[in-house]
Amino acid sequence: MTQGYFELFGLDSKFSIDLTTLESNFRKIQSESHPDRFVTANDAEKLKSMQLATLANEAYQTLKKPALRAEYLLKLQGIEAISETNTAMPMDFLMQQMEWREAIDDAKNANDIASLDALLAEMQQEGKVLNTALALFIDDHQDYEAATEATRKLIFIDKVSIDINKVIEQIEN
Repeated sequence: MTQGYFELFGLDSKFSIDLTTLESNFRKIQSESHPDRFVTANDAEKLKSMQLATLANEAYQTLKKPALRAEYLLKLQGIEAISETNTAMPMDFLMQQMEWREAIDDAKNANDIASLDALLAEMQQEGKVLNTALALFIDDHQDYEAATEATRKLIFIDKVSIDINKVIEQIEN
């Protein structure tokens, strides 16, 4: 079963995808490969359905998240967006990362949920900008160098957003 993630869901291999189609086709595969449908099947058929369900889950989780989708598309081009030997980031983005981390620490120490919410909104806006850029870089221009940089940024923003939500949860509890 070497089917690609996009092919599995009947989607074009591009960054801009129809998430409704992704969801619908995922549910269809889930239903078709559900273990209850293979109770009387032989072991080979049970294994095949389990492999399809596993592949569908992995593919769905990857394609529904823009950063993971971009990373997967780059991987299809032979590019590892995140690797131990390939972590270059522009200096201005590194400085921005430090500012965001300091703002999180300051808000955490002050139990300032409003500041964290504002920072989270900033992350979401930055993510939207990067999603738009990734659609251009990957789908329209095949500029994989720029797409790699944007993907790294988006992955970082996703991680920071998770961290902010954890801090908000800690303060609320």
